[in-house]
Amino acid sequence: MSATTDATEAAGTAQAVPAASGTARRRADLSRLRELSLLPAILVLGLIGFIVSPAFLTSDNLIGVAQQSTELSLLVLAEALILIVGRMDLSLESTIGVAPVIAVWLVLPGSGGRFTGLGLFPESAAIPLCLAVGALIGAVNGFLILKLRLNGFIVTLGALTMLRGLQIAISEGQSIVEMPASFSYLGRAAWLGVPAAIWICALLFAIGGSALAWLRHGRALYAIGGNPEAARTAGIRVDRITWIVLIIGGLLAAFAGVLYSGHYGSISADQGSGWIFQVFAATVIGGVSLNGGRGTLFGALTGVLTLQLVVNVMTLAGVPPLWNQFLNGAIIIVALIISRFASGEKQE
Repeated sequence: MSATTDATEAAGTAQAVPAASGTARRRADLSRLRELSLLPAILVLGLIGFIVSPAFLTSDNLIGVAQQSTELSLLVLAEALILIVGRMDLSLESTIGVAPVIAVWLVLPGSGGRFTGLGLFPESAAIPLCLAVGALIGAVNGFLILKLRLNGFIVTLGALTMLRGLQIAISEGQSIVEMPASFSYLGRAAWLGVPAAIWICALLFAIGGSALAWLRHGRALYAIGGNPEAARTAGIRVDRITWIVLIIGGLLAAFAGVLYSGHYGSISADQGSGWIFQVFAATVIGGVSLNGGRGTLFGALTGVLTLQLVVNVMTLAGVPPLWNQFLNGAIIIVALIISRFASGEKQE
C-alpha cells in the first residue's frame, strides 16, 4: 500500500514539474509579447500621421518627436526602475524642476539680471550640483521609506509638494533665463546630425535594459518587486538595493531637468508640473506593473513614443492640445484593463 502511494505521489510530482515549467514558459512568452505589444500601435500611428499630413514622416518631424520625448523618457526610465522594485516615486516631477533651479541659484552671480543667485560655485559645477540635488532627494525619500518605514506614496507626494514650493520660492515665481553653458550645450548640441539628448537617452536606456537583463543586481530588482520576503531569504539586500534605485531615480530626474532647461533656454517656476501623469501613462501602457516585479525598459520606452506620437498626430490634425490630458488619462485606464486580462491573474 505504501509503495503504491509513493508511486502515485511520484507520478503526480512528475506531472506537476512539466506543468509548472509550462506555466512559467507561458508567462515568459506573455511578458515578451507585452513588451512588443505597442509596436503595432506605433506603426498604425505612423500610418495615420502620414495620412493626416505628409510632413509626419519627414526627418525634421520625427527627430523633433524624439527630441521632445527625451526628458519624459528619462523620467519614465526612473519610474520604471522604481516600479519594478515595487516602489513608487511621485516626486520625480518636482525633481526635474527644483534640481536645476538650485544648481543655477548656487552658480549664478549675486547681482545682475532678473534672478539673483548666490554665486558660491563656478559655472562648471552646475551639472554636478544638479545631479547631487537629485541624488539627495532620492536618498532622503529612501531614508523616510526604508528606515522610518513611512508610506512611500505619502512620502513622495509630500516631497512633490514641498519641492514644488521650494522651486517657486527660490525662482521667485519667475522663469530663469540665464543658463550655464553646460546646460545649453547638452540641451541644444547635435552629434552626427541628431540632438545629443537623443543619443544620451538611448544610451541610458541601453545601459538600464542590459543591467536588468544580465547583471545579478539588475535581476534582483524583479525578485524584490515580486516578493521582497523571498528575496531577503535568498540573500538579496532588499533595502540597500531599493535605496540605490531611489537615488538613481532622483539622478535621472535631475539630469532630465538639465536637458529640458538647456533645450528651452530657461527654467520656468512650474517646470515639470503635471508630468507625473504622463510618466505613469507611459510606464503602464508600456507593460510595467504597478505591483512590482514585471516590465521592461524597452516596453516603457515604447510607451513614451506612443504618447508622443499621439500628441504629434493630433497636433498635425489640428486637434486642440487641451485634449491631451484627457487622452493620457483614458490611455492609462485602457492599459490597466488590458493588463488585468492579459496577465491571467484571477480575481480574488
